[in-house]
Amino acid sequence: MRASSKRRRGLRWFLPGFLLLAYLAQCAWFIRTQSVTFDEPVDIAGGLDAWRNNRFEQWNDHTPLARLWCTLPLLAEQWQIDVERLPEAWRATRMEPAPEPLAQRARSMNLILGLILGCVLWTTARRLFSEGAANLALGLFCFSPSMIAHFSVATTDGVAALLIFAAAAQLVKWRKNPSALHTAHLGLLLGLMLLAKFSAPVMFVVAIGWMLVLKQEGVVANPRRWNWGKMFAAAVVAVLVVWAGYFFHVSRLTQRNGQLITTFPNRPDITYTGVRSRLNFSVLVPAGEYLEGFRTVVRHNRHGMPAFFLGKLTQAGGWKSYYPVVILLKWPTVVLILCLAGLALAGSRRLRVSNDLVPNDLLLNDLWIISSFPALYLLLAVFSRFDLGERHILAVYPFALLFAGAVWERAREKRAAMVLLVLLVAVNAADALRYAPGYLSYFNIFVRPAESYRLLTDSNLDWGQGLLAVRQYERDHPAEQIWLAYFGSVDPAVYGIKAHPLGENERVTGTVIVSATSLSGQFLKDPGGYRWLLRYGPPEMLDHSLYVFRVSN
Repeated sequence: MRASSKRRRGLRWFLPGFLLLAYLAQCAWFIRTQSVTFDEPVDIAGGLDAWRNNRFEQWNDHTPLARLWCTLPLLAEQWQIDVERLPEAWRATRMEPAPEPLAQRARSMNLILGLILGCVLWTTARRLFSEGAANLALGLFCFSPSMIAHFSVATTDGVAALLIFAAAAQLVKWRKNPSALHTAHLGLLLGLMLLAKFSAPVMFVVAIGWMLVLKQEGVVANPRRWNWGKMFAAAVVAVLVVWAGYFFHVSRLTQRNGQLITTFPNRPDITYTGVRSRLNFSVLVPAGEYLEGFRTVVRHNRHGMPAFFLGKLTQAGGWKSYYPVVILLKWPTVVLILCLAGLALAGSRRLRVSNDLVPNDLLLNDLWIISSFPALYLLLAVFSRFDLGERHILAVYPFALLFAGAVWERAREKRAAMVLLVLLVAVNAADALRYAPGYLSYFNIFVRPAESYRLLTDSNLDWGQGLLAVRQYERDHPAEQIWLAYFGSVDPAVYGIKAHPLGENERVTGTVIVSATSLSGQFLKDPGGYRWLLRYGPPEMLDHSLYVFRVSN
């Protein structure tokens, strides 16, 4: 009897383990074959500068958690990266001892976080629904191009997705048992979430608000019965975590005679003149760099960024339909259909779970509490002026997978429906593998890869990840004269590429390789600067993100 029970437990863990192993293999394939993307140089350089010089100065418009985590394997002096500041961006001019091992070490740390998110998604779906629902959600996760790509680069988007989802899951767990231990755990997650990305403070407010009014029996309207003590305890823990993330730095803010002076540890003072207030004061601010970075992000959002959307360009973003259309184009069709089906089942209260430990009404309440996080996150993205890629709504995706997994609870009533779901997971895997290993460039089955640059560019399609493919092309075609119009922040020479750089509207003959983002003109002075190449099509494609034209006289 005991042997049979152990065998069943072993079989229970086999499928999740196999799926996570498949996820690991795909991420490793991506890491080995994709060059350093646009944001990675500054994230790696910023993390190394923080560890080595005990300061938070370089590109402080991002929180430090992912940077510190991903650069842990690079702390030895042999690992070096030089990033040159440019008027509008930056350029990596040196990576020692070589770009490939440096990127692999940093990216492997983010991959660990991706595996953790897969486990958190599985355990959350299992706790709320059933083991079958958990396996369905995990099966979709492990073959989701965005979950593979953004946990295989050393940037900040993946860790934010993990911690926002983990905090929401812990909140509904805390509701059932608001013990001191669970309160401290929730506070820790909220603090790490704040350190993950500057879009997280709103999620922090949502979580703290729910903590106040949630009781085991439901939402309490009477402020006298609110959880004031537990809420403040979690908030204090979160603030301490943020302070620790900035190495317990204390900054000073001084205003005198119309000047505002900010003093940060191990950095030159910053003076702002022309302050209208007549107040004179000097105050100490724990983790003042966090407030500085948040202020920078708010100002950037006010001014917007150049964006490309369905063939149109703007210098300031702000399309309200941008992210909904990005979801339609970039999320796998199977995931989107199952997510909408799960939301419909929950909204119509037709979702019945096989977990006897969770009453159905309590489950539905938990789902709506959880769904408040992605709903508000997506709403804020829609009204922002940062229309720069699916990665900016990556935190919504794990919640979509959770609702997709809920469909299993309806399908388990009929064997044919369960078989259909298994087939859909297989179809989703096949769909994702169409782009392997270049998962960053994934578009759904309704978009031809050669035409994707007409719809979306930047990190949706071409984030500078194709230099390894260009280098291989050079090696395979040593007799060709090659010109390169590359969108990215890494000097191609760092990868040993010898192609001649091609400027906007510069006419040449020979082989021309142009990045999709350069072809769309999103960040060019002349948006049509490289579109003269289209008359020499149809082009060959490299890594789903670069176009190869052969130009004759």
